[in-house]
Amino acid sequence: MKPSSVPPFSELIRDCHHSAVHLELRDSYGVAAEADDFALWKSAGRITPESVESRRPWLDLVREAVGRGVVMRRARVVSVPVSEYIRYEHAGTYLNVEAGELVRWLPRREAATLALPGADFWLLDGRLIRFGHFAGDGASAGHELNSDPDVIKLCADAFESVWERATPHEEFTV
Repeated sequence: MKPSSVPPFSELIRDCHHSAVHLELRDSYGVAAEADDFALWKSAGRITPESVESRRPWLDLVREAVGRGVVMRRARVVSVPVSEYIRYEHAGTYLNVEAGELVRWLPRREAATLALPGADFWLLDGRLIRFGHFAGDGASAGHELNSDPDVIKLCADAFESVWERATPHEEFTV
């Protein structure tokens, strides 16, 4: 599906019934919607009440999906030592966990022998992939949907292989 015709993620997750898994592969994102929050974290050195409020739409979406029985898992493959952006993500991940997401972290070195796709993705109910594409500076370069069974298997297997090796958020330190 062309990037311009990909529905908003909130619509996709509302159509989800069982599982939503997310694989993140970058050490830095430059998504415009996070720029102010990232700058605030850098200046404050912590997640602030303003940060929590800016994340509320996402956290509410997670709570709603988990409340319907959707198991949401996120795995992040990161370089160690971690980037400043990953420290920021790690600092705020407790909010994702409190909302019901299960989150794990895998040092990139431990992923070296895994076959991984070339883009971040969400796999919804094991039937639909939403790839996230990014420019070199981390800015969003759009999304793409894919329902090819071979691609779904590749992504599902990749996610599970990362998940098996990864450390739960509560045990991972940056």
